[in-house]
Amino acid sequence: MALFALIAVLMTLATVVVLTIGLRRGASRVALAVTLLVPVLVAGMYALVGTPRALDPVERATPDSLDEAIARLENDLERDPRQPEGWLLLGRAYAELQRYTDARDALARAAQLMPEDDALQVEAAQARARAAPDRRFDAQAVQALREVIARNPGHQHARWYLGIAQRQAGDDAGAVETWTPLLPLLDGPAATALREQIAVAREAAGLPAMEPAPAPEAGAHALQVRVRLDPAAGAVPDDATVFVIARQPGGPPMPVAVQRHPVSALPLDIVLDDGDSPMPTQPLSALPEVELIARISRSGDASRADGDLESAPVRVTLPARAPVELVVPAPAQR
Repeated sequence: MALFALIAVLMTLATVVVLTIGLRRGASRVALAVTLLVPVLVAGMYALVGTPRALDPVERATPDSLDEAIARLENDLERDPRQPEGWLLLGRAYAELQRYTDARDALARAAQLMPEDDALQVEAAQARARAAPDRRFDAQAVQALREVIARNPGHQHARWYLGIAQRQAGDDAGAVETWTPLLPLLDGPAATALREQIAVAREAAGLPAMEPAPAPEAGAHALQVRVRLDPAAGAVPDDATVFVIARQPGGPPMPVAVQRHPVSALPLDIVLDDGDSPMPTQPLSALPEVELIARISRSGDASRADGDLESAPVRVTLPARAPVELVVPAPAQR
């Protein structure tokens, strides 16, 4: 470093001489200011950017493996341990190699350097549980999760892991209390899975069973459809499939909404809405009218094939107030 600083000062002095030649009165003061300030700036940049070794192509070469990258990061953090992002990256790399104890320690260092980063605090708490022989959240991890929730009550991961920790400790009622506020924040499979876990915790705590999940409300453009098979159609193979399809009238054959059901579900009452669209860019609600059909496929393929039974198309203006009935007829006599 001394050699680098000496070269920087010599370059500065040479630059000052060149720049101040020919200046008018006051050049000496400019020269003095530049002479004093530029080395300070160079030293500051050195401290911020790093050592001149970083310019060495050997030092800058891309590591050939994760182990080599970890070794470099370890050396860098040994030189300057005040790098939370470095500790976070190192902890995740350790976890990738299943070095869970090392991951716990590295993430703990990162969490200490960034105490207000809620996501990092939760990740560090999770790492502590993963490194434990029994995979349990210890008191330190639980305290970290509680502090995150105190700052941010809607933090989903903190609530999820705290509920797990409470169930591990036998506090099933506490887990129910921790998890229940998450339900309005989730939907789809995540909400279903959480309701199942809450139901288990409630039963273990001796609490009353949960109320059934409310049925989702149909949107303004949702279509109520009833599909039935014409009695004259006779027996249909048990492994056949019913497709209920909404498509753009006179447009491409690609459905704007479709549902698939086993033929054993007939007669079928369903609601078609934007959630049934195979193309998010072309939802059902974007159309003023649609054409509805029901097809019984013997092959299980939505595309029309010989031997399939298909209802007559019904054109519907959206939004539709009344349910639409589709009747799949008997095969045509040849």
